[in-house]
Amino acid sequence: MYIVIAGAGRLGLILAKKLREDDHQVCLIDKNESLCNKLAGELKSIMIICGDATYPDILKEAKIEKANVCVSAASHDEDNIIICYLAKELFGVQRTVARVNDPKHTPLYKYMEVDNPVDSTSIIARIVEEEASFTDVMSLLSIKKGRLSIVRVDIPENSPVANKPLKDIVLPHNSVLVSILRGPDIIIPYGSTVILPGDEVIAATLIDAEKDLLKSLIGKI
Repeated sequence: MYIVIAGAGRLGLILAKKLREDDHQVCLIDKNESLCNKLAGELKSIMIICGDATYPDILKEAKIEKANVCVSAASHDEDNIIICYLAKELFGVQRTVARVNDPKHTPLYKYMEVDNPVDSTSIIARIVEEEASFTDVMSLLSIKKGRLSIVRVDIPENSPVANKPLKDIVLPHNSVLVSILRGPDIIIPYGSTVILPGDEVIAATLIDAEKDLLKSLIGKI
């Protein structure tokens, strides 16, 4: 994929390096000239564009019309919203991802139809509220498209669904178990399938039902 990332702060830089390691083509935009000069000398395999990504000419210079994904990781929410809006409306980028700096701005991201607003503050708060352990943090990360969320959950020993067949498990409305990863095996679950402690469960649900799905699968820890 070709991915354009706006913002070469810590988050944007780590993301750019990781995506490049995974053999994606990456373009990194930042308006800090000295930083861009430094990165251009260090990151030979990543295109570096110096400029303000809220300006269409800078996005055009990054060839954003060819991008599969636009990620905006700027430190100001208004910049992230503008960048994603321009990428989608002016250049036809199919998928936009943005860092949410202040959770109270999340509704504005949704109103402006940013596909994936990533609010790390709310994710961490939800995990704290559910008294989850650090390993569960990885399980709660969601891949969201529109209102759909696909999550991976590790089933602990004290899970309310452990050692129960699927037909006896009540999941939240609009939630479904997609598959079970058990060691090297991938299991497509049926009504008679028993969920065991240690299973990795892949489930699909609506974003609003994530919290209820978590309670159903791992309960309180």
